[in-house]
Amino acid sequence: MRKLSITDWFFVLLAVAVVAGGGIMVFAKSAPPMQHQNMGAVVPAAHSDGLSDTESGYRLEPVTTPGARGAAVPVAFRILDSTGKPVTRFLDNQTKQMHFFSVREDMAVFEHLHPVLEGDTWHTAVSLPDGGVYRLFAEFVPLDTADPRHPVVLGLPFSVPGDTTIAAVPAPADGVTATDGYTVQRVDRGELKPLSAHELRLSIRAPDGTPVSSLEPHLGANGHMTGFHTMLLSATHLHPVELAGIPLNNGELSFQAVFADRGEYRLFLEFVHGGKLRRAAFTVGVA
Repeated sequence: MRKLSITDWFFVLLAVAVVAGGGIMVFAKSAPPMQHQNMGAVVPAAHSDGLSDTESGYRLEPVTTPGARGAAVPVAFRILDSTGKPVTRFLDNQTKQMHFFSVREDMAVFEHLHPVLEGDTWHTAVSLPDGGVYRLFAEFVPLDTADPRHPVVLGLPFSVPGDTTIAAVPAPADGVTATDGYTVQRVDRGELKPLSAHELRLSIRAPDGTPVSSLEPHLGANGHMTGFHTMLLSATHLHPVELAGIPLNNGELSFQAVFADRGEYRLFLEFVHGGKLRRAAFTVGVA
C-alpha cells in the first residue's frame, strides 16, 4: 500500500473539514433563532443590522431616495420577497407594521418615522437640514417569523450634496440632557460586551430634577430605543423591560440590549411625558 504524501494528507484533511463543516451548518440551522453558540455558552443573537438591502429572503427596493435638503423630502420603497413580489403585510411591531430610520454618519441627524403603504409601496418624508452621508433603515417583522422580537432590518446609503457641518460623536458619558431640560442618566454599571445580553437602566428626571414616576405609552410601550454603531452604521433595536403603564421605580426605565460588535453606539431614546414626545441621545462603549 502506497504511503500518503503531503499532498494526499492535505486533501484528506480538507475532506474531513468539509464534512465537519456540513455538520456544523446543520446544527446551526436547527438551533433556536434567539440563541448563538459561543464556546459552549448560549447567549441571545444580535438583531439584523441593516448593513445590507437584503436579509432573510427580503430585499429593500428603493423607489424614491433623498437627493436634496429639505424639511419634508419624499422617500418611497418596496419590500420584496425571494421571488421579487412586493410584501405588503407584516406583524405589528410596537403597534406599527413598518419602522423607518434615517441617520447621518456623524449621528447628528436622526429621524424615526412610520411609512404609509400606498398600493405595494411604502411612503414617508424625511427632514434633512444639512448635507452629508446618510443611511436609511426599514424595520419589520415577517408574518411567518419564528421570533417576533427580532425584526428584519434592511438598509441603504444615500447622500445629500452641498457644504456639510460634521459634528463629533459625543464620547460615552453617564448623563445627557434631553429635550426641554429632561435628563436621562445611565445608572447600570455593567460593562457592555458584544453578543451578550445586557439590561440598560436609565434614570429619567423632569426639568425640576424630580424622578419621572410614570410615562405615557409610546408605540404601545414605555418607550422606544434604537442604536447605531458610530463607525459601521449598523442598527440595534432595544426592547423596553417595564410594561406600558407600570410606574417607574425612582424614574428608572430599563431596556434589553444585545450589541453585535465592539465599538461605540449612539442610542436614541424616545418617551412621552406631559403629552409630548421627547428624545434623548447618548453614547455607550462596547468592549
